[in-house]
Amino acid sequence: MKMIRIIIVTVIFLLAGCAENRTTQDDKEQFVDSLLAEMTLKEKIGQLTLYTSGWTITGPALDSNYRKYITEGRCGNIFNAHTVAYNTELQRLAIEKSRLGIPLLFGYDVIHGHRTIFPIPLAEACSWEPALAKKSAVLAAKEAAASGLNWTFNPVADLSRDPRWGRIAEGSGEDPLLGSLFTAARVKGYQGDNLSDSNTIAACLKHFAVYGAPEAGRDYNTVDLSMRTIREVYFPPYQAAIDAGVSTVMASFNEINGQPATSSTYIEDILRKEWGFDGVLVTDYGAIAELIPHGVATDSAHAGMLALKAGADMDMQSGVYMQSLEGLVKEGKIDESTVNRAVRRVLRLKYDLGLFEDPYRYLDAQTETEVVHSEELMDHALEAGRRSMVLLKNEPYKGKKILPVMNAPARIAVIGPMADNRIDMMGSWHASGDAQMVVTLEEGLKNRFGNADIRTAMGCGFYGNDISGFKEAVRLAEWSDLVILAIGENYVQSGEAASRSDIGLPGAQQQLTETIVKTGKPVVAVLFAGRPLTINWIDEHIPAILYAWQPGTRGGDAVADLLSGEYNPSGKLSVTFPRNVGQIPIYYSTKNSGRPFNPDDKYTSKYLDVPNEPLYPFGYGIGYSEIRYSDLQIDRKVISFGDTLHISVTIENVGEYPTEEVVQLYTRDLVGSVTRPVKELKDFRKVHLEAGEEKTVTFALTADDLRFYDIDMQFVTEPGDFHVMAGPHSAELLTTAFRLER
Repeated sequence: MKMIRIIIVTVIFLLAGCAENRTTQDDKEQFVDSLLAEMTLKEKIGQLTLYTSGWTITGPALDSNYRKYITEGRCGNIFNAHTVAYNTELQRLAIEKSRLGIPLLFGYDVIHGHRTIFPIPLAEACSWEPALAKKSAVLAAKEAAASGLNWTFNPVADLSRDPRWGRIAEGSGEDPLLGSLFTAARVKGYQGDNLSDSNTIAACLKHFAVYGAPEAGRDYNTVDLSMRTIREVYFPPYQAAIDAGVSTVMASFNEINGQPATSSTYIEDILRKEWGFDGVLVTDYGAIAELIPHGVATDSAHAGMLALKAGADMDMQSGVYMQSLEGLVKEGKIDESTVNRAVRRVLRLKYDLGLFEDPYRYLDAQTETEVVHSEELMDHALEAGRRSMVLLKNEPYKGKKILPVMNAPARIAVIGPMADNRIDMMGSWHASGDAQMVVTLEEGLKNRFGNADIRTAMGCGFYGNDISGFKEAVRLAEWSDLVILAIGENYVQSGEAASRSDIGLPGAQQQLTETIVKTGKPVVAVLFAGRPLTINWIDEHIPAILYAWQPGTRGGDAVADLLSGEYNPSGKLSVTFPRNVGQIPIYYSTKNSGRPFNPDDKYTSKYLDVPNEPLYPFGYGIGYSEIRYSDLQIDRKVISFGDTLHISVTIENVGEYPTEEVVQLYTRDLVGSVTRPVKELKDFRKVHLEAGEEKTVTFALTADDLRFYDIDMQFVTEPGDFHVMAGPHSAELLTTAFRLER
């Protein structure tokens, strides 16, 4: 007991000293080293162990063994535990009952909000506003921290060009530049300028690496890509997060070119050495044990050895480190210095969060009451929802466009499984989102069109072929002056473990849609989904289509604002929409083959049964005003490596509504030592235009903006001829040319 008291007093003394000089790196390292020197091997391994809390109908619950491990110093981190009352109870176990009183980390999947839910990340990327994503992360961190959390497993930096993969919902789409900007913005939003601020939380970059490119679009599946493609396309958003100062990284479930990510050389060679990341790398759920079915480990001890040596610092849920590391050290298969290296990273993170100075800094009941579902968060949920939706089509119906609905018709029918639906409005990974706070589509329309008679009918659900609700839906459609079809996916039909080989409307919704259109009533389709759906029939037969994605807590109000014209749609697609699954993978930055498409020559690269072009291209989205592009100019035709090329293009709002337009800049390298894409996004501007207003938008390019991995895998710019293009989306561009010379 005397020795224990001495250790505790020593730790308290060190804490007091650090509290006075917390800003210097030397103080932190001295404190971490001193604490590490007092720890037993079991306690060290405890800092590398992360276990989950559970939730029951009556509230949170923690496995009794995990409680015991906390008091023994054998579990230093808990995830899926939140609320101030619950986390305070668990933190007290660590602080007051364990030998050294090292505080717990509390992690959670705060993906697009915590209690107040914002649009899914894929939708938010359609705003083309990284500042919007940063604000969402700032507010999500504020609410999560107020609920006792100090670590989020986000942002998701995984690019995806395959909408069959359900987790496409969690990323920012298909483009490296757009993905990098949004990923970095989210890191900065969560972490702020000071990680120990009680309104910020540690971010976790995931999933390293290349999780978004599984074969066949099947979650957890093998990834096998060239290193050139990995570096040029998939790595940039990860590296952007590292450059933004992300505190932690999560290894992905997949294998990459024969190596499971959890034990991959990519961790040390690329993440640590090349990019300079020295924070905590945590595994995904149970992933160390999965090295056995992957076929690289013979048993759990072998798996633990491979993961720790590769650089995986923290074991999420598998328990392999707790069960095996002590024995591996004693057997000489792992040096204790390797364990110490990982423990230092965990202790540094806790230090940076201010947990040693005040273990209860995130645990204030009054703050929780004031922040959760505050007006600030609810207002942002509305704004983010409005700016994330994409108007795909707005053609005349009987000579007049249906949208915007400036004067509400007397009778509006809202038909479909999303008509009066709370939980699915929040989308996948809606954390601890409160469905009772959600504004449904019906409620949003009633809030906006107070004098209209608005009635709803489901028609059908998301599963099976039950059409018993069709009769009521048809009756309601025939009664109405306007039908709003509220269709799409529920929250479990996209997201993790939600890959789909058919990405059309699930259940009987396609049949319902066709049945309602046959009534001859004016129809607007509002689609709620976590991925691009194949909606050819809808595009051909319905005059107005709004893609609302999964918009979150204020989704119903956001949709109503767009339909009414209260807000002019400004979203642009962050991902390509295929015509059918046979086109997948599909993306804008393709390469030419030696036989590029020629409609008059069968022996060129094309399909016999469908056009090569997607249904909707990357960057596409319309508003209620037409925007005309003209006069693309560059200030010189030849530049050298030290020059800056200045580009300008004129845009004009020739419609009657104020609007915002995302002006997009692309380039093409015509000849290289390796083949180059037909176009690559290089920059963009979101510009406000009043009705009738004209503006000149300017961009600047340098040789560095034209770099790629050459034949020798060196990241260089090669001289030669280039196209520069500007326009409203990737398939409609004005083009001019310049030459780069040494």
